[in-house]
Amino acid sequence: RRLFVLTGAGVSAESGLGTFRDPGGIWAKFDPMKLATPEAFAADPDRVHAFYNLRRRNLLSAAPNAAHGALASLATGLAARGGGLFLCTQNIDDLHERAGSAQVHHMHGELLRSRCLGCGARAPCRDELKTATACGACGRAGRLRPDVVWFGEMPLGLEAIETALAEADLFVAIGTSGSVYPAAGFVETARGFGIRTCEINLAPSDNAAMFDECR
Repeated sequence: RRLFVLTGAGVSAESGLGTFRDPGGIWAKFDPMKLATPEAFAADPDRVHAFYNLRRRNLLSAAPNAAHGALASLATGLAARGGGLFLCTQNIDDLHERAGSAQVHHMHGELLRSRCLGCGARAPCRDELKTATACGACGRAGRLRPDVVWFGEMPLGLEAIETALAEADLFVAIGTSGSVYPAAGFVETARGFGIRTCEINLAPSDNAAMFDECR
C-alpha cells in the first residue's frame, strides 16, 4: 500500500508545542498579521525575529512523542513490504525527523532553517536570528528570515504533493484543523482520485465531513 499522511499542529501538541487555531492556541495569543506575514517582517523585523526565536528555543527543548515515532515505524514497515509513505506536514518543527522519519515534506517550511532575502541561500539555523545577523553565503546583514511560509505566501512543493496524492491508495490526516488551505483541500483532491480518506483527531476538524472515516 502507498499512504499519504498529512500531519498538523495536533501531532506535536503532546510534545509541548502549541497548536494555532484552538481557543488557547498561538493565534489566540498573538496577532498573526503582525508576526507571520512578509509585510510584518518588512515593518518590524526585530519583533518577528523575537517571536520566532522564542519558538525556536521551545522547539529545541522539545522531544518527539509517540505519534512521531509511530509514523516513522509505519514508514519503515511499509518500505519493507514494498509499499511507501509520503509524509507531508504543515508543522515547521523537526520532530518527525528526530523520531526517525527519513523523508518529510515540509509544506510550510522549517523553523530550524533560515533564508536570505538577498541571495536566496537557505541554511540550517539553530541559533537566534537578529536583524544584524549576516548571511553566511553573501555576507549581507539584515536580510535573513526564518525559512517558513507566512500568510500570503505559497506553500512549498504543491506539485510533488499532488503527484503523491495521485499515487496513493489511502489518505490520512492527523492532528489538522481542516481550516488552512490548500492543505484542507487535500482530502477533496484525494477523493477525486478515488482514494479512501481517514481523519485521526481528538476532535473533528472543520472539514471532517469530507472524510470517509474519522477516528
